[in-house]
Amino acid sequence: MFNRLRNRFLIVNMVIISFIMILAFSTIYTITYQNNRKTMNEDLIKISEFYRKQDGPVGGKYGGGNHGRGDMMLPEGSIKAGPPPERSVSFALTTDNEWTITKTDSRFDMDSEFYDLAIKAASNGDSNRGEFNLDGNRWAYDVQQTMNGYSVVFLDVTNQHQFLMTLLYTFLAVGCIMLIVIYFTSRYFANRSIAPVKEAFDKQQRFIADASHELRTPLAVINTNADVLLSNNDDLIRNQEKWLHHIKSETERMRTLTSDLLYLTQMDDARDNVIFAPFDLSEAVESVILTLEAVIFEKDIALSYDISPELSINGNVEQMKQVTLILLDNAIKYTNTKGSIDLTLRKHGSEVMLTVTNSGEGISPEHLHKIFDRFYRADASRSRKNGGYGLGLAIAKAIVEQHKGKIHAKSVPGETTSFYVQLPAERH
Repeated sequence: MFNRLRNRFLIVNMVIISFIMILAFSTIYTITYQNNRKTMNEDLIKISEFYRKQDGPVGGKYGGGNHGRGDMMLPEGSIKAGPPPERSVSFALTTDNEWTITKTDSRFDMDSEFYDLAIKAASNGDSNRGEFNLDGNRWAYDVQQTMNGYSVVFLDVTNQHQFLMTLLYTFLAVGCIMLIVIYFTSRYFANRSIAPVKEAFDKQQRFIADASHELRTPLAVINTNADVLLSNNDDLIRNQEKWLHHIKSETERMRTLTSDLLYLTQMDDARDNVIFAPFDLSEAVESVILTLEAVIFEKDIALSYDISPELSINGNVEQMKQVTLILLDNAIKYTNTKGSIDLTLRKHGSEVMLTVTNSGEGISPEHLHKIFDRFYRADASRSRKNGGYGLGLAIAKAIVEQHKGKIHAKSVPGETTSFYVQLPAERH
């Protein structure tokens, strides 16, 4: 699916860029071609006037010739012609009405066969001006009809023609190279662009698979216990109480799981619509500690905390209580017997830092950066035994990020694990 998406992106990108390149190159080539043709025509006119001025005014009607060239009269006393363009190769031929050469005017030595081929090419043209190839060169000609035949001027335009061809080949070569470069560049950025989408899709797939797996276990337990009850339908409810407790326990587990999933979904959907207000974070954290003191005492865990008074932030007090509860509950679950939990809440510059540290087995480095992912558990068997689904830290991260804060963890395997929550302090 993602390969098809990437290929579509590449095709669309290549088509658009190719169209733009063709349009740009065509425009440049057309403008250059038109300017080149204009220069060649101006040079040809200048050359023609130069040669014909040397012979004096040419009179007579245009027309009546064998090629139907336009009827027009060459004016008496044509405009004085300047010298021909420097480095130009040109010559003039005068013919009778049958296109037989009667006079040659050239600054270069050329054999009669060359002149015959040149005049033949000019006589076969469809208009008074044109071009032809002869002996590897490109020639432009200008034909004027005289009273006794035709006056034909030839100009070598090989350099101009080669310039246009070189420009065309250059555009083709540059275009091909650019398309190759653009292809690999587009492929690279297409992969970069698709990577977050693919990652999100993979996470969603894992999320669905993990949620289905977590729901399958309690459903299987409920189904098994229900079958046991049905197989003993004549027995008293008092004697079947154990199976009912199992069903209720698994139902509670499913309720907790679905509530957490719904909470995460609601947070994703309402990320920008939550109304925050200033509140005393110190008081909120202390209230959570008081509710858990009995549980901590019962598990024979030493608890110490250091809370700076009157630390205020802008946010939702109930959500921040939930973050504190998740971190403390996580610490209680994974603290070793006769271990310790330390909680601190202090202000550091413009931020408030909440730190929860517990002794215990710790988290190995390869798991540390994944523990905030949904359903991720470094020790799946132990987490399930403790009743965890791997959603608590994901919820804590979502809440902290919603408060424009950061959460991360550090751990020394076999010793301690610490969670750090950084939140922007309320400005007074």
